[in-house]
Amino acid sequence: MHFIGITGGVGAGKSEVLTYLETHYPVMVLRTDDLAKELMTPGHSCYNRFRTAFLHEDVFAYGKDDKEKNPPIDRSKLAELIYKEDEKRALLNSIVHPAVKEEILRRVARARREGEFMAFFVEAALLIEEGYDEVCDELWYIYADEQIRRDRLRKNRGYSEEKIQGIFDAQLSEEVFREKCKVVIDNTHGIEDDFIEVKEAMDRLMKPTEGMKIMIDAQQATQETIQDKDYVYSLDIGTRNVVGTVGYQTEDGFKTVAMCSREHDSRAMLDGQIHDIGRVSKIIRLVTDDLEEQLGFKLKEVCIAAAGRVLRTVTTRVEMNFDEETVVTGEDINTLDLIGVDQAQREINEDDGPYHFYCVGYSTMKYFLNGEVFSNLEGHKASKIEEIIIVTFLPDDVVDGLYSAVERAGLEVANMTLEPIAAMNVAIPQNYRMLNIALVDVGAGTSDICITRDGSIIAYGMIPYAGDELTEVIVQAFLVDFATAEKIKKQSTELEEITYEDIMGISHTVPVEEVWKLTDPVMERITGDVAEKIIELNGGNPVAATFVVGGGGKVHGFCENLADKMKILKERVALRGEEVMKNIQFPDGVEKDPLFVTPIGICLNYYEQKNNFIMIHFNGEMMKLFDNGHLKIIDAAMQSGMDTAELFPRRGREIHFNVNGVDRMIRGREGESARVRMNGHEASLNTQLIPNATITIESSTVGGEGEMRIDQLEEFTSSIVTFNVNGSFVTCPKFVEVNGSLEPADYIIQNGDEVETRNYYTVGQLAAFMDVEVDPDHQILVNNREADMNTLIYENFSIEWTVTGFGLKDGDYMPEGISAIEEDFLEKARQEQESSLQQAKMEEEGAAAEEESLPTEEGQQATDEAVADAVDDAKEEQADEEEIVPQEEAAQDVPEVKIEDAEEEALVSQLTDPARAADGYQNSYATPYRPNTPFHQMEVPKPKATIHVTVNGQNITMDDKEDYIFVDIFNFIDFDINEANGRTAEVLLNGKPCGYADPIHNGDVLSVGWKEKE
Repeated sequence: MHFIGITGGVGAGKSEVLTYLETHYPVMVLRTDDLAKELMTPGHSCYNRFRTAFLHEDVFAYGKDDKEKNPPIDRSKLAELIYKEDEKRALLNSIVHPAVKEEILRRVARARREGEFMAFFVEAALLIEEGYDEVCDELWYIYADEQIRRDRLRKNRGYSEEKIQGIFDAQLSEEVFREKCKVVIDNTHGIEDDFIEVKEAMDRLMKPTEGMKIMIDAQQATQETIQDKDYVYSLDIGTRNVVGTVGYQTEDGFKTVAMCSREHDSRAMLDGQIHDIGRVSKIIRLVTDDLEEQLGFKLKEVCIAAAGRVLRTVTTRVEMNFDEETVVTGEDINTLDLIGVDQAQREINEDDGPYHFYCVGYSTMKYFLNGEVFSNLEGHKASKIEEIIIVTFLPDDVVDGLYSAVERAGLEVANMTLEPIAAMNVAIPQNYRMLNIALVDVGAGTSDICITRDGSIIAYGMIPYAGDELTEVIVQAFLVDFATAEKIKKQSTELEEITYEDIMGISHTVPVEEVWKLTDPVMERITGDVAEKIIELNGGNPVAATFVVGGGGKVHGFCENLADKMKILKERVALRGEEVMKNIQFPDGVEKDPLFVTPIGICLNYYEQKNNFIMIHFNGEMMKLFDNGHLKIIDAAMQSGMDTAELFPRRGREIHFNVNGVDRMIRGREGESARVRMNGHEASLNTQLIPNATITIESSTVGGEGEMRIDQLEEFTSSIVTFNVNGSFVTCPKFVEVNGSLEPADYIIQNGDEVETRNYYTVGQLAAFMDVEVDPDHQILVNNREADMNTLIYENFSIEWTVTGFGLKDGDYMPEGISAIEEDFLEKARQEQESSLQQAKMEEEGAAAEEESLPTEEGQQATDEAVADAVDDAKEEQADEEEIVPQEEAAQDVPEVKIEDAEEEALVSQLTDPARAADGYQNSYATPYRPNTPFHQMEVPKPKATIHVTVNGQNITMDDKEDYIFVDIFNFIDFDINEANGRTAEVLLNGKPCGYADPIHNGDVLSVGWKEKE
């Protein structure tokens, strides 16, 4: 596929030519103006950079909400701003132009891979100024006569002559256009000439070359062989050169079938980081072309690695306090580590602004227990623990630069890792990685270090001194160029005498010891710095052993001096080269060398599929993730910086109130969980991530505020209180006072309420509730002790008094302590009980009607006998009462009716009407207007279940639900997902992996934490 840039003056008809190409040829056309508008919309990284740079400028189109997080850009306001201020225009161009160029090259690479188009055309007025001549296969200049252009601009765009002249003055001259462009298309007459010159140029592009035919033949000839082997292509993109390796896995090891190395022709890379993407992509393309020629087939995918020297380290100190002295557990130490990583992440973000970093490792240097240094905190009692931790980060722009350079070269990244990891795959056997070992890769510009322990890399480091430092000394002492000095340095490890020619053309022969005298002081300084860094990364202690790879480590005395600096045995520092590549086959003529450790390691990493970067779309934005082999959606959410509160159900506002002088708090109700979708389908936070997935997460919602009714209080165990009045049981509603007012049992408690529950009455309050008049001149007994109307009475107290009448009238005696509010409350309670009674009566009468049948003779006889017995009993009871009530009072208050007839009629009614029958807890004397009021109790809600579980070693009591699942524990513990740093959450129930929705029960042991990258 050809990559063609279209440029030319304003009004030359570039759009006209592009439209013709789109409609007549299998080509893709991209207009930079349209692309720039797309990239400046919310959701793109270009917009984010613009938003940061122009945050305080009036260039955003806010809607109704002036606090909108990502408002669209008001293009008219922006145009006005950059027209007035040159600095703002330059700032805008510095943001937009690189983003447009990068996206164009990304799309070109994708089009090359897909192979659907024969050419890719990009149009922009500033192609030459932006350096597209270096990345395009060729540029086309669309020319039109100046007067024709002026006429078009006046007619089609309505430009004034002054504006047209200003545009022409700002553009490149025609001479520059013709010098930089390979093809000139005269579009003065456009459609009238039927685009003759465009057709001629396209005919040239579409004609297959001899080289293309040879490549096709080679691909067809080797297709069967390719299918039989899983070839992997790796690139070691170094500061000085790019090494390409192609091979495949065999039963005996790894077979290398093609290798190629090319030096950079300029300083396109500095200290392992790409500075000129275009030039590096050209070198990658040359290496790829060479390998394709060796192999006879085309390479499409490549494995790459980020250099250890670009890693950034942050050292920070953090602490964790306990409410009381606590035995420190392994989980506590893990939490402290996570706090340290999070703090380091915040520090690096503050120092480096809006750039993004991946956490790739960390190591604890020192622990402190209550302020004292300790080697191991676990098992000790402490009120405060601290640590100094060193955390390593990989800058996002380094990853972006590598991806862009590869894609511009027409390749797709199949796998990406870190160079220290790749080197470890070859230099350190798997069974050694459980040990505390250092790997030192001595390159040209830097010495990269990584520390292994317990099977994984725990820390990375770098010192900016390596082989070039030694070469520079030789250049100065022997008066030779850099290439000759490099040759002398290499020969000093192989020969006893070295012959060279200086820049004056004079030949010299020197013993190797002369070279060593020059290099040894520099080598000792380098090894001293390397040893110091290793000890620092390893927490202040030397490692058990050190492996050295890379050409710089081959110089005289390097390993011996490094062992001395670390104060370990000399045999525990070794140069790894040929001996670690026994199972690796190289092409004929290629010797096994430490230089090839990293390129081969990148290939091997492909088969292990470890530490790969995958791409996904997360809430509308592209995201790269450091893959540990079992990434889940929750890892992507953490990497994106989503707040923990946005993922899990959020509780509403809690309410605080006071009950009987004791402060209480009720937690808010839970909202809904975050809604998660992957590729359009419902998913969960634990769903496994797949490459290139599209993930959307709608934030969780906030639940309602905490809620509790009075009848749900522990202090309100029952809604009634029962008294024994003159031998009969009377039930009364409990009094509850809220902020000085009496409230019913179903009152919903509000924030700040002062609640006082009363489990007592006064004698006067009881009389008011029963609606009776008590003679204050006669003795009142409470539990057989003399009392008055203000005496407090509690549950099951006995009260004996003399009743003079029923129903209080205006002017009657009101016992002390009964306020108007209480009187109203008592009256309301009486009305509620009467209403409940009537409802019960109606229900029972309905049930009786359904089952009604004619009584039998025996049944009727039994009823008559019961009535007669009841009348006799009533007469006896009445006689007893007459002995108690004074004769003169009885004469005044008792209606003049036949007592036998009245009582008999009442009792018959009670026995034949269940709703009015006496229940043994009240009698007709105690409440004359309600002689048949049944025992009434308000409904008590079902209590919540209370369970006790152990979470991360701490005992937790859960008491706000009837049933519980695993995710409920997050309401009782502190767990911040911002501390993920590329790791995944691991949840265990009774020692076994579980899901967030699994049920939990009393006594369960739960664990939630971070699983380290493998």
